[in-house]
Amino acid sequence: MLTFEEKLAIIESFPELHKKAVSLGRYNFHFEESVHDKKIVVHHLHPNGNGFVYAGHLPKKATDPKGMVNIREYDADALRKIIRDSIDYLSRKPEPASRTEEEKGMDQEVWVGPHNQTLLLANEDELWNVYANGNLEEAFESYKEAERYLREEGFQPK
Repeated sequence: MLTFEEKLAIIESFPELHKKAVSLGRYNFHFEESVHDKKIVVHHLHPNGNGFVYAGHLPKKATDPKGMVNIREYDADALRKIIRDSIDYLSRKPEPASRTEEEKGMDQEVWVGPHNQTLLLANEDELWNVYANGNLEEAFESYKEAERYLREEGFQPK
């Protein structure tokens, strides 16, 4: 396990990160150029060696509910890699998926979001309607608008 000082040196070697002191001798490191709402790459690096790195690029089951992974036991290479991957992820705008010809023939899709919530996206009367539990939540003029809304709300197609 790396010491606090070793972790700090590795994290500070990333010039795009900005160090900010928080309580109890801990530090956060921000990536101000992030194209996402998320700006903190390293969260609560503690003098005892504990800390977290944002890992939005990993599957949700590999992270905590905030998208973080604990770096307490990381070696130098693993720490450098997860920080670089986090910065790279936060530097890229997510590319909206465009519908394939097969999908264009579909009348409806199920989308799954936080806490396994499901929404139904249905093409009806030239509109794309979003339903929750049978109730109309939103209506959009195009699939792309509906898709953007659903992704911003944390939903993915099932």
